[in-house]
Amino acid sequence: MPMVWVDTARRRARARLAAARTGPTPPPFAADPQLGEAAVPVTLVEQRPSVDDGLPRGVRTAGSWAWRIILFVVAAYLLIRVVSLLRVVIIPVVVALLLAAMFEPVAAALRKRGMNRSLAAGLVLVTGLVVVFGGLTLIVQTFISQLGDLSAQVADGLNEVQSWLARGPLHLSQTQLSDGLASLQKSITDNQSALTSGALSTAATLGEVVAGFFLVLFTLFFYLRDGGQIWTFLCRLLPRDARIPVARAGHYSWHTLVSYVRATVLVAFVDAAGIGIGLAILRVPLALPLAALVFLGAFIPVIGATLTGAVAVLVALVTVGPVKALIVLGIVIAVQQLEGHVLQPMIMGRAVALHPLAVILSIATGVVVAGIIGGLVAVPLLAVLNTAIRYLVSHPAGEPTPDREPPGTRPADEPTGSSNGTESAEDGALPVE
Repeated sequence: MPMVWVDTARRRARARLAAARTGPTPPPFAADPQLGEAAVPVTLVEQRPSVDDGLPRGVRTAGSWAWRIILFVVAAYLLIRVVSLLRVVIIPVVVALLLAAMFEPVAAALRKRGMNRSLAAGLVLVTGLVVVFGGLTLIVQTFISQLGDLSAQVADGLNEVQSWLARGPLHLSQTQLSDGLASLQKSITDNQSALTSGALSTAATLGEVVAGFFLVLFTLFFYLRDGGQIWTFLCRLLPRDARIPVARAGHYSWHTLVSYVRATVLVAFVDAAGIGIGLAILRVPLALPLAALVFLGAFIPVIGATLTGAVAVLVALVTVGPVKALIVLGIVIAVQQLEGHVLQPMIMGRAVALHPLAVILSIATGVVVAGIIGGLVAVPLLAVLNTAIRYLVSHPAGEPTPDREPPGTRPADEPTGSSNGTESAEDGALPVE
């Protein structure tokens, strides 16, 4: 018994010596629930007087906002510069995204029928190329076949327009007309070097166009094949709390983009069919190429179809005379009224809810920043941002909307509808398809 007591005392002594060598270690902290939060010591700092103390509060607030706005403008300028430097890559990627929004429903339908993803994407891509190149071939053949008659009609039309200007309400003299034509010829001659340099610049960008075309094809194929996986990968790069909200915002924004592209294609087809049929009835040359031009121009909302319709009126003026040109002008105006009062509210209004002023300003900004391509992508970009921002503002936690509809499909002042349905399929993970 005494030996056991000696061994116990020896072990305790060794433990105390080891603890003394390692230094004091605090025991684990266990907060008592009754204590609540630990009291934080309050430190009083005597603030020195500064220049801001003599300024009114409104001036200080305006100054704070001013430097933040300046930083925002600088960041936007740097972003535009980066986009300008990388336009050869960014523009094909954006164009491929718009085409993917057009063709994705077809590829999705093929996948639902059991077709392999790669095969479905390749089939849709090849079919689209055949349709596009077939249409271009038909348009070019029509233009070449009518080119000989067109030159003679243009010469006769210019003489008729010149005679109308002399005998019409303007009462221009032959001397004034001759001076005007001479001045036009002199301007062309003086700017011949600029026109030549512009042609050389166009030839230099031909390589960029070809490279951009193939980049669009490759990007479009992988968008159609792996679009959902690409978006999931990008969302997983974000912080964990932001993944579901951003993923669901992208889901609704993609739905808005698909709806916008569908509506735009339908409106453009109606515009091209209406104006093309009118040109064919009036026997205006190049009716099919002009209808195709109207179809392409209609992808720029509000002003695209109007500008291309003006080209059709000008061609009618120099080929079939002022009377038929006025009839073509009436057809263009009637089609524009049909689009503005029937098609846009009924079709486009269900896809996006953008104020006309916002559309005009976005198109103007896009044209200034990136030319025709900028005007083409400005409105869909605004529609996507409108949907994403409105969703994230109203649903910061990433919960689905009550009616399962993107918030960008109704005006901002319209109350959001509600339903009893929920989106259980989207609540647990990021979207894959």
